[in-house]
Amino acid sequence: MCGRYAATKDTATLMLEFDAVDGTEGKAPQADYNVAPTKDIVTVVERFPRDADGTVLEDEPAVRSLRVMRWGLVPFWAKDPSVGNRMINTRAETASEKPSFRNALARRRCLIPADGWFEWKAVDRGVGRRVAKEPYFITTQDGSSLALAGLWETWRDPKADPEAPPLITCSVITTQAVGRLADIHERMPLALPRQRWADWLDPARTDVTDLLAPPEPGWVDELELRPVSTVVNNVRNNGPELIEPVRPEATDLDDAALFDLPPDPQ
Repeated sequence: MCGRYAATKDTATLMLEFDAVDGTEGKAPQADYNVAPTKDIVTVVERFPRDADGTVLEDEPAVRSLRVMRWGLVPFWAKDPSVGNRMINTRAETASEKPSFRNALARRRCLIPADGWFEWKAVDRGVGRRVAKEPYFITTQDGSSLALAGLWETWRDPKADPEAPPLITCSVITTQAVGRLADIHERMPLALPRQRWADWLDPARTDVTDLLAPPEPGWVDELELRPVSTVVNNVRNNGPELIEPVRPEATDLDDAALFDLPPDPQ
């Protein structure tokens, strides 16, 4: 699953990293070490340009840009935007079947840049003691952004002024955890390698079934699975201390020592 992540890079950095123009209109949020659902976030989309009348120019090259969206997908047919609070994630296995996500998967896909995401491992502390949740920050070893696969939708309030700007929302696609990540949680966000970005964002492509498969287990070897403080548990906490490693004495231990207890069934 993905219910919290960090995004601290400015738009100039993201423009270079994702080869995109700035379409945030000055509304990009500040560095956030504890991004939570319902917050505005920066995404990457690729769309065909339109002429002055709004006609899509499919013969012209598509433009990749940074856009601001709210995390929590609201389908265009929803009567109330609060439905987005329950649609922060989309399961890769069923995205093409669910009415809430099917059209977006075919026509409105995005990438969500992240420094890394947080996940909580359930650890049994012993008979008669409560199960603890140990937070981890999963990030790249070289500092590059993770590109989380996402879907987006446009929603208009039927009771509002027709000229009012629509609400643009998105959802993070999740898949089965692989490699060492499965020792922390059974699900993970679908992070796409750079070579798949263009195919995922291509507005002319409507079938992306082959891009929904979990990554190879070896991909996890390129990530750092960093134990962090439970301070991140409170969404009101925000700052670089949330992603700093804890238990430095364990950094030299092997994986078995770090992940020797399985999580409780979800």
